[in-house]
Amino acid sequence: MSAAAAVDQAPEQQHSEALLEIRGLEKRFSLSGDFLEQLKFRRGRLVREQSHVHAINGVDLTIQRGEALCVVGESGCGKSTVARTVMGLLRPSGGEIHYDGERIDHLDSRALLPYRKRMQMIFQNPYASLNPRMTIQQTLEEPIRLHHADWSPQQVRDKVAEVMTDVGIAPDWGSRYGHEFSGGQRQRIAIARALAVDPEFIVADEPISALDVSIQAQVLNLLMEAQQERNLTYLFITHDLAVVEHFGTRVAVMYLGRVCEVASTATLFARPRHPYTQALMSAIPRLEDDRPQHIRLTGEVPTPVNLPTGCVFHGRCPSANERCRREIPHLIATDDGSLVACHGVEEGRLT
Repeated sequence: MSAAAAVDQAPEQQHSEALLEIRGLEKRFSLSGDFLEQLKFRRGRLVREQSHVHAINGVDLTIQRGEALCVVGESGCGKSTVARTVMGLLRPSGGEIHYDGERIDHLDSRALLPYRKRMQMIFQNPYASLNPRMTIQQTLEEPIRLHHADWSPQQVRDKVAEVMTDVGIAPDWGSRYGHEFSGGQRQRIAIARALAVDPEFIVADEPISALDVSIQAQVLNLLMEAQQERNLTYLFITHDLAVVEHFGTRVAVMYLGRVCEVASTATLFARPRHPYTQALMSAIPRLEDDRPQHIRLTGEVPTPVNLPTGCVFHGRCPSANERCRREIPHLIATDDGSLVACHGVEEGRLT
C-alpha cells in the first residue's frame, strides 16, 4: 500500500477568496557569468553573448484561502522554482506575486518581514534544513523570537512546547541536535518550526520525498490535521500523483516552466484534458482491469536553455499541428471548470 493510501480523504475546504495570486511569473538563471565572461570575439568583432536557463515562463496561478493547491510535473519543470520565488528566496525575472491583495515580489527584506510570519516553508530535505549547530529548542525558538520580540523567555518556551506537542514530538527533545533524529522525526521538527509563528500559508516543497514510505503517510496526516485545525492554506509541490489524489483540493500540472492544466483534484483524475496530463495519469499504477493504456511519449524533452517555439510540449505531443509549433497556448476555461493551455482543446480537436 502506498503512503497516500493510508491518508484519510482531505476535508472539504471552504474558500471563497484568493490568498495568493501569481501573474505572468518568470524566472531565468544566467549561464554566462559576469560581464567580462560574456564578451566574445566573433568574426573579428567583440560581442556580448548571454544565455539563460528559463526555469519558469509566464506562470499564472491563484490559490484560494483554505485550500491545498498541488503543483505536479516531472523533474526540472520549474515547480520548486515557483515555490522558492513565491517565498521570496528567489527574485522573479518578470511577473507579479500578490498576497492577500498586496503585491510582494518587489519588496525588500525589511518590508517582507510582516509577511514572513504569515508565510512559512517546509523544505524537501529534512537532513539539510536543520542547522546542525543548533539544538531543537534553539531552532524552534529562533523564529518566535524574531517575530515576537516582546515575548518573555517563558512565553517563548511555552510556545515551543505547544508546537512540539502538536506535531507529536516530546518537549524533552529540545536539548538534542538534529543529527540525533531520523528523517521522519526531523521533518516533524521542520513542520513544528513552520507552525511556531502561527502562519496562514505554507509552501511545502516535496516534504515527503526524502522519507521512507512507511513514514510518508504519518507526515501527510500531520499536515492535513494541521490544515484542519489551523485553517491553513497550502502550496504543495510534489511529483507523486497518488499523494495528490488524497491531499490536494486542486492540481496545477507544469511542463518545462509553464502551467498546462489546472483543475479540481476530482476533475483532473476523472477527465484529464491536456495531452501531457493524460500521459501522466496513464503512468499511475492501477489495479483496475479497465484502466486506460499507458501513453508512451516520443521525442526528446526540450532544454530550458533553448525553449521551443509555440507550445513547449509540441515536440512530444501526438496531436500537435502547425499552430502548436508557432503559437504559445494560454490557459482557457473548459466546460468542466478546469483551465487548459492547449490549442487542440480550444479548437475541439481534443476532448
